Amino acid sequence: MLANPMDVVKLFPVRKSKAQKQAFRDAVQSYAQGLGYECSVEKGSMGVRNLVVGDPEQAQYLITAHYDTCARMLFPNIVTPCNVFVYLAYQLAMVAVMMLVSFLVGVALGVLTMNVELGTFAAVVVYWTLLICMMVGPANPSNVNDNTSGVVTLLEIARTLPENQRHKVCFVLFDLEEAGLLGSAAYRKAHKKTTENQVVLNMDCVGDGDHILLMPSKKLKKNVEKLRPLYKCTGYFGKKSVLVRDKGFTVYPSDQGNFPYGVAIAAFHKHKWVGHYYARIHTPRDTILEETNVNILRAALITMVSSDAAQ
Repeated sequence: MLANPMDVVKLFPVRKSKAQKQAFRDAVQSYAQGLGYECSVEKGSMGVRNLVVGDPEQAQYLITAHYDTCARMLFPNIVTPCNVFVYLAYQLAMVAVMMLVSFLVGVALGVLTMNVELGTFAAVVVYWTLLICMMVGPANPSNVNDNTSGVVTLLEIARTLPENQRHKVCFVLFDLEEAGLLGSAAYRKAHKKTTENQVVLNMDCVGDGDHILLMPSKKLKKNVEKLRPLYKCTGYFGKKSVLVRDKGFTVYPSDQGNFPYGVAIAAFHKHKWVGHYYARIHTPRDTILEETNVNILRAALITMVSSDAAQ
């Protein structure tokens, strides 16, 4: 059972198998119900199980995070949301490495067997095996940033959100983000009408870094009325900052992309040449979850919700 949100780190460190996910959902449901929330589990295709805390039809905001555990990769998933060139170059480099490995295996087998067709077949099999393992391979037991940090922060906001503000917010823990944003796609399909106007605040990898960015969708950037409340979150907290990335192009591959008014929320380090980045997730080095980040986001998002007089 959960006594507080940080217990997720020790009690449910991996949430990948059906049994692990079920145990986690049961514990979160019990915890949220103890706080006075209504909870439900919504099913979707491909075995999706989204956990919904609150009233999804009446809420002005969705505060979300994915709870499934990523696969362990041979190399880290480096994300540079404000530097599209570096981001694309790194993604292409990963594809190139997988193609090279596949090619070498195919050539070796083809030479050993003197069978070109067998070598070609082996190369294709190796490439697709590597690709699938990146998405649904063995769980990475070190995953406190991706995305235990988002889960903990969501639960901490639910715990401390004033009761007279709860009607404005629905909390959703998405399943199968790592397999291709399947959980959020299923949720969007099930709540298409209401999510046309809701602002979706999606926390993914918020635990490691001094620079927390709120990255609104292109459509949200153009909607001044809906964008304005986000600035209530911004500020500097010692060496840490929370800023809205409302100018320039950003790319952040997570669940908010399935919603018209999605906002990606993540924490980054900063380099003078690369800009904002993180580079530990999907590897054994994903071991940092700063509670300061959790507390900053909790306070920032509750301030935003509480000060918004739209409802």
